[in-house]
This record gives sequence, structure tokens and C-alpha cells, in this order.
Amino acid sequence: MLAMFSDYWVEFATIATVHFLAVASPGPDLAIVLKHSISYGRRAAIWTSIGIGLGILVHVIYSLLGIGILIKTTPWLFNVLSFVAAGYLLYLGWVAIRSRAPDEVANDEADLADYANISDKKAFFVGLVTNGLNPKATMFFLSVFAVVVSTETPLQVKVIYGAYLSVATGLWFCLMSYLLSTQKVRKAFKRKGYLFDRVMGLVLIALAINVILTI
Repeated sequence: MLAMFSDYWVEFATIATVHFLAVASPGPDLAIVLKHSISYGRRAAIWTSIGIGLGILVHVIYSLLGIGILIKTTPWLFNVLSFVAAGYLLYLGWVAIRSRAPDEVANDEADLADYANISDKKAFFVGLVTNGLNPKATMFFLSVFAVVVSTETPLQVKVIYGAYLSVATGLWFCLMSYLLSTQKVRKAFKRKGYLFDRVMGLVLIALAINVILTI
């Protein structure tokens, strides 16, 4: 397997480079990780990041099965998926902009930093769905598997590509979660976290509108 993969290191290096540029650019995944890091803390953000990493596998699977070609050659199908993604982002944004001030949701004896909470399962699910429905990720995989990856590349090698992209994405956002959820950063938002939620809600809504306008 390693010997066979060595013949495709240039292809892999190209994919890894393009992937880094894509994952580091602003988008729904980064927005939701940033929101969860500040609002809920490191644990929730990391679970969200793991969900995002596994969400990559959704794109990998439909690409390997050839469904990606169907999506690319069927505009209405891609449009439907884009509208679903936009709807989900609008939902997340609407929930965020309705965040209440701490004194409305916490009593005087409660730690204001902990007034907002989310389960590991929900954080994971939000990350998974956000990436799974991310049009940016869809376009990335449609482009990579149609342009960068040769039709002669063995399925085993493509699986390795997919596994790498999933793990690399998860690790990148775990790193972002660690940095963004430090005590110093969260403390800065401790009393005004609800305003941050509202701003992030507007960002998510703006992303949703951008998805709709580009359809």
C-alpha cells in the first residue's frame, strides 16, 4: 500500500495544499467553531470540530461513489442541497441572534461564564451537519475529485486521501478550538458573550444569504 501510494505523492501534496487554503479560509465551519469556543468553551468546541472532521467523510463517500459527478452535472440537485444548507445556516443564525443577556438567564450566584451550555452530542451533531451541508466543502470535493485526482488513481489511494482530509480538518479545528477557548479570550467575552452570539448569528445569516445569492 505504501509503495503504491508513493507513486501519487505529487497528487497528494496538491490536495493537501489546496485543502489547507480552503479549511483556513472563513466559512460556516470556522464560524460555528468560533461561536462554540466562546459561548460554550473548549470541550464543546472540540466536539464540534470532531463533528466537522467526520462531516468531511460525507463528501468523501459521495465523491468515491460517483454521486459527486451526478451533483455536478445536475444543477437543480446542487441547488436543492444549497438551499437546504442555507436554511440550516439561517436556523443557526436565528437561534444565535436571540441570545439573551446574562442577567436574564442566570441568577446572581451563578457563574456568568457557565450560563450557556451544550451537550457533547449536540455540539458534535452541529459540527457534523454544518460541514455535511457546507456548499463550500461540496464545491471543494467536486473540484478536487474532478480536476486534481486522476481517474486512474486507485480506489485505495482515494480512500487514503479522504481519511487524510477528514483527520486534517478535525485537527485544524481542534487547534482553533484550543486557541479560541483560552481563559483570556473567553474572559474578554464573559459579560458581553450574548452580544458576540448575536454578531455571530448575523455572520451565519450573511453566509446563508451568500449561499442563496450564488445559486
